[in-house]
Amino acid sequence: MTFILSKVLWGIVQPGNALALLLAFGAALLFSRRDSRRRAGRRIVAAAALGFFILTTLPVGTWVIRPLEDRFAKPALPNRVDGIIILGGALNPPLSAERNEPSVNDAAERVLATAELGLRYPDARMVFTGGSGSLFGGRYREGEVMRAALDQVGFDSGRVLFENESRNTWENALFSRDLVEPKPGETWILVTSAWHMPRSVGIFRRVGWDVLPYPVDYRSRPGMKPYVILDLDSNLDKLSWAVREWIGLVAYRLMDRTDALFPAPAPPAPTGVAAVRLP
Repeated sequence: MTFILSKVLWGIVQPGNALALLLAFGAALLFSRRDSRRRAGRRIVAAAALGFFILTTLPVGTWVIRPLEDRFAKPALPNRVDGIIILGGALNPPLSAERNEPSVNDAAERVLATAELGLRYPDARMVFTGGSGSLFGGRYREGEVMRAALDQVGFDSGRVLFENESRNTWENALFSRDLVEPKPGETWILVTSAWHMPRSVGIFRRVGWDVLPYPVDYRSRPGMKPYVILDLDSNLDKLSWAVREWIGLVAYRLMDRTDALFPAPAPPAPTGVAAVRLP
């Protein structure tokens, strides 16, 4: 029920959809016979038009997504790791099935990082976790597409365990933990988009799995200077991902699925004292 509710509500509050619905509602009021409703319709249409204008000219998406992306810096990688976890979200299973070839989306860096880290750590265990996050396309699974994508670039997909049942990040953490059964003291790298890393780390900590964050797929450039852009599509896309993630952080904290409202990097262990890992 939580999964279905989150999908339905997000379809309504997603910034682009919300503005479009607001515009349509205001336009409908303009045809009312009552003056008060027509005045309200003009105000609503003007507000929606102003929203679209702001998103066309100002980098609002960058301003909102950048704190998420800057929360965890890319780490200095250790000489040895025990395992690598790659979260789904970089593939398009329905299109892959219809076109009979692996299709990636804007988060394709997750696929590239899989091959990069897999080659760097040939002895590490690897798990890709991602089933279907769609309400209506559940028969298409990301793991199957990921296997084909890795084979296509010449990486040995036989090294990777594929978890194909999870529908969201909470299930990513639970199902992959149960699949690989990590041991206390092991070092596991977590690969996902930079804007998604804070919530992901908080979830993995909550299920008792301490991970080394390896963010990829950045959407914002350094610096938060106000500047004028004329790119509604790109700005709206960044804003949508960012708003979804901020809402997810609040919702997951209220459901006790993360260890903090805005998870942060763990402080370094004092000299001479070993870091404490959750059991």
